[in-house]
Amino acid sequence: MTRFNERTVERTSPTPVTEDATASTRNGRSTLALTSAATAVALMTYTAPVVTLPDTVAALHTPLSAQAWLLNGTPLGLAALLLVAGSLADDYGRRRVFVAGTLALGLTTALGGLTTSTWAFTLARVAQGAASAAILASSLGLLVAAFPSPRGRLHATGVWGAFVSGGIALGPLVAGAMPGWRVAYAVLGAAALLVAGASFRTLTESRSPRGGRPDIAGALTFGLALVSLVAALTLGRDGWLRAPVALLLAATLVLLGAFTLIERRFSPTPMIDLALFRTPRFLVSSLSGLVTGLTVIGLFSYLPALLQQTVGMSAMDTAWLFLLWSGLSFAVALQAKRLAGRVATRWQLAAGFLLHAGGALTMLGALDAGSWPRLLPGLVLGGVGSGVLNAALPLLAVESVPATRAAMGSGAQQTFRYIGSCAGVALTIAIATSSGGGLAHGADMAMAISAGLAAVGAAGVMALRERGH
Repeated sequence: MTRFNERTVERTSPTPVTEDATASTRNGRSTLALTSAATAVALMTYTAPVVTLPDTVAALHTPLSAQAWLLNGTPLGLAALLLVAGSLADDYGRRRVFVAGTLALGLTTALGGLTTSTWAFTLARVAQGAASAAILASSLGLLVAAFPSPRGRLHATGVWGAFVSGGIALGPLVAGAMPGWRVAYAVLGAAALLVAGASFRTLTESRSPRGGRPDIAGALTFGLALVSLVAALTLGRDGWLRAPVALLLAATLVLLGAFTLIERRFSPTPMIDLALFRTPRFLVSSLSGLVTGLTVIGLFSYLPALLQQTVGMSAMDTAWLFLLWSGLSFAVALQAKRLAGRVATRWQLAAGFLLHAGGALTMLGALDAGSWPRLLPGLVLGGVGSGVLNAALPLLAVESVPATRAAMGSGAQQTFRYIGSCAGVALTIAIATSSGGGLAHGADMAMAISAGLAAVGAAGVMALRERGH
């Protein structure tokens, strides 16, 4: 059988192969390399607008009320499609979904650089998020299939988590180094297409078919619920008690209720097994993903733009400054896998949230003083905390569900992560731009709220630990 043929192998059941031999196979190495590369490109695409937001806003003539959509397009697509992508990957082939997602990411990213209006750019960003959902959800499923032993899985998820941080680190640098934000999108699109070609030729297929049809009704209701939620949070900047905001929030609740009913009663192959929410480990995984998006991603997605507008730094200077945070996150995530088996995952997550909270509090007053050096201690603390989180979260995602549903487990956790991201970005922009004291004072308020929510997340993780024992 040539390497161009699809080779379907279910690799999630125990095998007689030793752990060291499994981890060192060519299939394992190539799977880890390609999934990590695609994940890094997806996260680079996600974070590219962080430092180019002022230029993009100017080029597209985007009003202040719509700026949240420029950042929230990708996490919206991610949150809406991660669950269904994980289920499709498990049922119809993780390699197939991964290659399709990587190819779609390349095309939609390149097209995003050609847009001339805010809504066209936002739609391209949503499409990029949907493509990234296919990549992220299927990646961990492929890794679990390629590394069935606990030791190999620990190594693979640790490296993959580090490349999440690596993509976050490189995205702003690549975007800031390009002559324009449109060129940056062309470069990232080409990179995704190269990974898609290599993946098509190299990866081995795996699946855990359950039978039945895709959960279209569940996907539609869940996606519409997220659109309503993000729209409500974005419009809330102009007043949380207005009728449109209340109607959108009500629609979100109704749609989530419909989604729950569909998953429990009407779908033969639901996107997510709701019974998993009765298990403490899955609850910890979901809560941790939500709090990570709400606090870490929400704050650091908009903080570079605030820095440019208040301190007057250039896009490239901002990218280099935030490399301290994202680079530390990458380095720590790469090493934090050594904590597995020595420090309980819940303790790692709680420590990550508390480090982020400490970092956010340390940065208070820096923008108001116009002093970027005052951000450095906070960026160090936040970077270490982010690295600990990015190392612990992927391993917990696959361990909180049966091995045959690894892609669904990954999709579920990351769905909550990007729901939190959508809410966090919208709230950060709303708080920072609606403060009567100016952007710098608003940034302080956003940092303080982010720190408080992270502390609540740490307490929640530890409370669930007590329930589990």
